[in-house]
Amino acid sequence: MDDILTIDGTTLGLQDVVDVARKARVVRLADHARTAMAASYAWVAKACTLDQPVYGVNTGFGSLARLKIDPAQTSQLSLNLLRSHAAGVGKPVSVEVVRAMMLLRANALAKGASGCRPVLVDTLLQMLAAEITPVVPSQGSCGSSGDLAPLAHLGLVLAEGDHGEVICRGKRMSAAEGMALAKIPRLQMEAKDGLAITNGAQLTTAIGALAIFDTIALVEAAELSAAMSIEALRGASRAFRAGVHAVRPYRGAIATASNLRVLFEGSELMDSMPEKLQDAYSLRCTPQVLGACRDAIQYALSQISIELNSVTDNPLILLDEPDENKAFSAGMFHGEPVGIPLDVLKIAISEVASLSERRLYRLTTGSLSQRLPPALASKDRPELGMMVPQTTAAALVSENKALGWPASIDSIPTCEDQEDHVAMSTTAARRASRVLDNATRVVAIEMLAAVRALEFRTLEAPGLQLGAGTTEGLRRARLVLDGLGGVVTPSVAIEALAAWIHNGGHLQVVSGLEVIQ
Repeated sequence: MDDILTIDGTTLGLQDVVDVARKARVVRLADHARTAMAASYAWVAKACTLDQPVYGVNTGFGSLARLKIDPAQTSQLSLNLLRSHAAGVGKPVSVEVVRAMMLLRANALAKGASGCRPVLVDTLLQMLAAEITPVVPSQGSCGSSGDLAPLAHLGLVLAEGDHGEVICRGKRMSAAEGMALAKIPRLQMEAKDGLAITNGAQLTTAIGALAIFDTIALVEAAELSAAMSIEALRGASRAFRAGVHAVRPYRGAIATASNLRVLFEGSELMDSMPEKLQDAYSLRCTPQVLGACRDAIQYALSQISIELNSVTDNPLILLDEPDENKAFSAGMFHGEPVGIPLDVLKIAISEVASLSERRLYRLTTGSLSQRLPPALASKDRPELGMMVPQTTAAALVSENKALGWPASIDSIPTCEDQEDHVAMSTTAARRASRVLDNATRVVAIEMLAAVRALEFRTLEAPGLQLGAGTTEGLRRARLVLDGLGGVVTPSVAIEALAAWIHNGGHLQVVSGLEVIQ
């Protein structure tokens, strides 16, 4: 990664978001973006001196848009907007999500269509560099007009006054104290500043972007654990042939089948039961299910990638338009374009976990496992093996079903019915993140079982050759488990493998695997 990320509202990528959120990458505002911001701000400043009403600049907000604001009060209007909208509740959002949200808001403003000062972006970027993170409650946004309450909590940290909280040097403190420690001046809000900070789906998108990044890695882990399980169950490879998938050419299914073939290559366990014509669906249909999940994730990724470089303000300040009034009120802040994809993502992740648990069940059920020990319990010592971890996986899969109800089909009118259709996109994003955490642990449990199952197979037949990819996957997973030392509970082993998956330790176990991009 380059040392410094330059933002201009058009070139931000998913990896950039991850680098800033999790690796504290330094960010700067592009010179041409600064010029564009200054031009739109100049138009807003001039509009404040005229009798022409401009929404949110010299008028009230929402259903109060008909109220005219005296030019001398426009600064107070911006600050009051932040104070009145800071109505979030619940557990604070994680530091990495807030950092992503700050970057996304800065990038949206950098496009130069928001009518605010470049110093707003400068201040956000200074806070990122100094690791000053606003405390943002996780609940209270309907996703329209954007993530108002969360972004207001963010905006209050920038604004002068006795309000707002931050995380600084690992401690929670007042915004005034944290910004002073970092020597970052707080700002006197001007016309449009408060509105520019709060209009947009940046919390939704921040949660969604990080979830998509982690889901892409999870799919690779799910394919590896699937390959290890199928091999341990003496699967039939004919279901994964390229020619088979060519006649129903879904992109995701073709990729998953190809990856399974690469992972199985050289295995003596695959096709070791010639009399078995076909496997159960949870084995045989892995390309169809994981492939459909891949395609859904690709859709979510494409939508989020657009949102990363979009302006979500209201009004937009479009200086190139021929109209004398350059302020255009529209619905660019509405969260539906990201809410629906994140609901789709959530469903896809749920299915990754559901299929994983079904293979796990076969591994741990003596009558279904092709003569593996019941519950994968050791013959040398009294134990229950993987019986209860399978129960844990079942509980997580069931919880995902409850979380799977699509939030984006819900709507409760707000703002005196001015906002009469809202997206609930933030709820979709938060649920997708929870489903992802559950699914990662389910795949980790299957991986734990597959390790035991393959080790039983190699004990039965010393010198047995496993697949090239499954051999490397087994080796890496075993290193994680051995690193725990001594006898540990299944919980500890599961969490260790889940962390390993989250951190990408499983990625590209062999060359030639197809990834979502």
